[in-house]
Amino acid sequence: MASGFILKGHVLSFSGSPFDGERPEDAARLQEAVAVQDGRIAGAGTLAEMQALLPEAATVDHSGKLIMAGFVDAHVHYPQTAIIASWGKRLIDWLNSYTFPEEMRFADRAYADEIAARYLDLTAAHGTTTVCSYCTIHSESVDAFFAAAQARGQRVAAGKTCMDRNAPEGLRDTAQSAYDDSEALIGRWHGVDRLEYAITPRFSPTSTPEQLEAMGALWGKHPECLMQTHLSEQTDEIAWVRELFPQARDYLDTYEEFGLLGAKGLYGHAIHLEERERHRLRDYGAALIHCPTSNTFIGSGLFDMAGLMAEGQRIGLATDTGGGSSFSMLRTMAAAYEIGQLRGTPLHAAQLLWLATQGSAIALRMDGKIGNIKAGMEADLVVLDLASTPAISQRSERAEDVWEAVFPTIMMGDDRAISEVWIGGRRV
Repeated sequence: MASGFILKGHVLSFSGSPFDGERPEDAARLQEAVAVQDGRIAGAGTLAEMQALLPEAATVDHSGKLIMAGFVDAHVHYPQTAIIASWGKRLIDWLNSYTFPEEMRFADRAYADEIAARYLDLTAAHGTTTVCSYCTIHSESVDAFFAAAQARGQRVAAGKTCMDRNAPEGLRDTAQSAYDDSEALIGRWHGVDRLEYAITPRFSPTSTPEQLEAMGALWGKHPECLMQTHLSEQTDEIAWVRELFPQARDYLDTYEEFGLLGAKGLYGHAIHLEERERHRLRDYGAALIHCPTSNTFIGSGLFDMAGLMAEGQRIGLATDTGGGSSFSMLRTMAAAYEIGQLRGTPLHAAQLLWLATQGSAIALRMDGKIGNIKAGMEADLVVLDLASTPAISQRSERAEDVWEAVFPTIMMGDDRAISEVWIGGRRV
């Protein structure tokens, strides 16, 4: 609508990181209304101020609900949608038993289209408005995902997963074909509408040194792109990397040697890091992506959120579907809280909500566009019902502030808590 609209409720935005300073809530701001026009945030403030800003706009009353930036999921595998919650495997067996057989199906564009649409519908229903996804080795899987996101007006990042060893026949490319296919996809999709390409070597064990070198060369040629991969998820994976790369100083070195360490790099999991790796990641300003439901579901370990944040790392939050066991960023925040408790450093509600929005947007280098409510930013919004079930309602009624009111929704909420979702100023 040309005249825009106004949402009234508890409008949450962040002025900084709630991991800085003694009181996490000091980084947050609560206002009464947010105004949206032409797909962007026009402003936030009192209802009277927003009505004066957009005098012809309709007001939608969400009193008692929390209005915030849409959730940003920084590490997903959309091709694993249909195999989410598969039983009982650790990483390498899980890949061989479930992931690789399913990913072979994505050579079929029709199947890729079906799963891409299903995935984006499922995640939008959970309030997620931006994702960064691995596809499969097939260019068709990338075309399908970007086309589905483009039709919805979504800001997403994605890339063709590159693997030339330790994967079944039918899921291997070569160093040259990975380079050529990825470059063609960059030319076709990167920067079109709200789409960004992410160069995507799956992880060191499934790429030869020649392919990693080719991916590093591609990233060097296209530094405007993100680069995503996996790092130090499980101890047996790290041992495997040591066998495959006996000359490497550590796991990160298998990327660093080939030009795959940089400021726009996204390193999924990063649980079992060595000191050198932590220093190098911080020095480059690379992003570590915390995937808590995945880490517990396949038994990977406990991410050191407090320690990594304290040393200045850039950290995003992610479902890692389908290794992760939920499409919901609410469930992901709950798992991050539980992992923090197990490490003796529980996260505040403000920190969890920041990680699922602004933190992930910063990790993806998209924080100037999404992940917060601020004039000029893209209008990706979610409205949270803080009394979506009887159990949540009875707890939130006793709350003495908004953080105590929202925390039961973080811990027990699901898609029923999602009252409205707006993508690019358009209601989903």
